[in-house]
Amino acid sequence: MTKTTRVMLAVLAVCGTSAAMAQSSVNIYGRVNTTVEGQKIGSTSKTGMESNGSFIGFRGTEDLGNGLKAGFVLESEFLADNGAGKDGGSMNFKRNSEVNLSGSFGTVRLGKFFVGSYLATADYISMHNHDVGSSADALYAYVFPQGNQIAYRSPEFGGVTAEFNYGFGEKASRDAELPGTGLGATGEHKGAFDAAVNYNNGPLGLGLGYTQAKTSDAGDTLKEQQLGLRASYTINSLTLGAYYQYYKADANAFDTKRHAYRLAAMYTLGASEFHANVGRAQSYKGDLDGSKTSATQWTLGYNYNLSKRTKVYGYFTKINNGDDAAYGVTNAGDNFRSIAVGVRHLF
Repeated sequence: MTKTTRVMLAVLAVCGTSAAMAQSSVNIYGRVNTTVEGQKIGSTSKTGMESNGSFIGFRGTEDLGNGLKAGFVLESEFLADNGAGKDGGSMNFKRNSEVNLSGSFGTVRLGKFFVGSYLATADYISMHNHDVGSSADALYAYVFPQGNQIAYRSPEFGGVTAEFNYGFGEKASRDAELPGTGLGATGEHKGAFDAAVNYNNGPLGLGLGYTQAKTSDAGDTLKEQQLGLRASYTINSLTLGAYYQYYKADANAFDTKRHAYRLAAMYTLGASEFHANVGRAQSYKGDLDGSKTSATQWTLGYNYNLSKRTKVYGYFTKINNGDDAAYGVTNAGDNFRSIAVGVRHLF
């Protein structure tokens, strides 16, 4: 083989590789979010460093032609204060793990990911710290057991998108607990369904989400349902948001229901953001009527954006639990409080 031939083959190989790479891409992204906090749980106080939903992610897409694309998402959460995997374990992709196909028909997803009802309601108005860390919403009832999911997300029509999720039980064991209590059931995961609708048009945003999940324990079936509504509106530098959630649990041993809501506000002034939110979970009714299971959570926060990706911030958050409530704590009746300062960087 002549030298000229070898050069031509090398050029053709490079061109072929470049053409293939132009059809697909992989991005690395994530969040490092760390605070120094003074916390008080019940009568116990402590000061330390906390990781607030820090993660690294890999996202890829391949253009299959005719408007069809294949993609994947892998996200691994880690503890930014010491570098360990979440809960002290090794690195894994339990935060998000999916493969998807998208086109003019919408997107079909398979794997593990947050469902649409949560993203359309509670997460949408958690504006000050991405609903992570000690100031995360402790009152919202996340009913859907994540994993083994198949989902469909529609294209956008006039600002409206819809998403539907189904979770396969696969005869796996599931711990189902009524939010803020020690009550619930451990049994076989019998499947779950989630549906959500989002509307965004200019300053107005609306969201609706419904979830249903079943757990069976020796013939006793616990059926959980939640319905959430969200509204948000931006007026110049002021953004207001609110959601309402109805939660219901039916089992042989008890039937109960609960109402919860949250109000949130953000005011921007240059690089500064001023945040305030308050949430309230009412006591459980039905067979749990008379129990002191109500709770109130409120947060005041300040963010200063050093750039589009980096901010420094501080907040004060507190959860006041009723005598029989345990939102954000282990022991019923304990309250929670935290004063925090931190840095968040997106990459």
